[in-house]
Amino acid sequence: MNVENDVYPHRPGSIKMLQEPGPDGPIYMVNLLKFRARAEYKDGRESALTGREAYNLYATEVTQVIQQHGGKILFSADVSGLLLGHVDELWDAVAIAQYPNRAALIAMSMSEALSEPSKHREAGLQGQLNIETVGTGLFD
Repeated sequence: MNVENDVYPHRPGSIKMLQEPGPDGPIYMVNLLKFRARAEYKDGRESALTGREAYNLYATEVTQVIQQHGGKILFSADVSGLLLGHVDELWDAVAIAQYPNRAALIAMSMSEALSEPSKHREAGLQGQLNIETVGTGLFD
């Protein structure tokens, strides 16, 4: 399995998906995060921050913006190991956010309130996977 992780959607299939209304009801965005060893800011500023520290500056702000759009962070944790399967490299952290629908996710991600904090996200992330999921009731 070949995995490419990105910081922003740029593939035609992803962009098309974001333009569609999406499933009815809430969506759960699974975020797999890979941090840079050192934050790298596009404007070239010097920083002693690690990638994780830079991303945490963003996370503090994005949590509030998610809530303003009817969503919430359900779970976040560091990845501590792999018990089943094989990957070349583990992700550093996992977060799951719930949104009322895809439109709320898109509105949140385009919010003006994120323009400044997004610099920290870009500086901190080496890459990420965002996996949109919907509840199935499988374990209810």
